[in-house]
Amino acid sequence: MPKVVIGVMGPGSEATALDLQNAYTVGQLIATEGWVLLTGGRNAGVMHAASQGAKQAGGLTIGILPSADRAAMSEAVDIPVLTGMGSARNNINVLSSQVVIACGMGAGTASEIALALKAQKKVILLNKNVSSQTFFKGLAPGLVSVVEQPIAALETIKAFLSDKDHVNRALE
Repeated sequence: MPKVVIGVMGPGSEATALDLQNAYTVGQLIATEGWVLLTGGRNAGVMHAASQGAKQAGGLTIGILPSADRAAMSEAVDIPVLTGMGSARNNINVLSSQVVIACGMGAGTASEIALALKAQKKVILLNKNVSSQTFFKGLAPGLVSVVEQPIAALETIKAFLSDKDHVNRALE
C-alpha cells in the first residue's frame, strides 16, 4: 500500500506569523501520523515551516521545487524533486497529494487550491480569510473543509482517509 502523502501549501515570503506557526504544527502532526509531507520545497514561508515541523517530529518530507537546482531548497526537505517548471509545478504538488492543506493565502496558494479542486482532491483551508473560504467552498462544497486549528485539520484528514470510497479515489 502506498504511503499517505499530505500536501501543505501556503505563501512564501508573504506568510504571516500565524501561517508559519500553523504550518509548523501541521508538519509535526503529519509526521506523527506516519504520513509523508509534501511542500513546494523552498526555504521560505509555509513550505519551510511545515518541512521543519515534520523533520522535528521525525517525518519524511518531499519538496517539489520550481527550479532546476537546490539553491533555494529548505534544509528540511529529504526528497527534492527539481522541476525547472516554475509555478507549473503546482500541478505536481496537488496531484501527488491525497489531501491538500492551505495555511494562509496568496496567488500561488490559490492556484494550488484551484488545481486540487479540479483534480477532485480534498482541500482543508487553515486560514481566517473569509473571502477565500467563501470562494473555494462555492467551487466545490463537498471537497473543501475550513478549520481554525491544526489539530482540526488532522482530524479532518483522518475522517477523510477512513472513508473507503475517498481513499480509493485519493490513491488513484
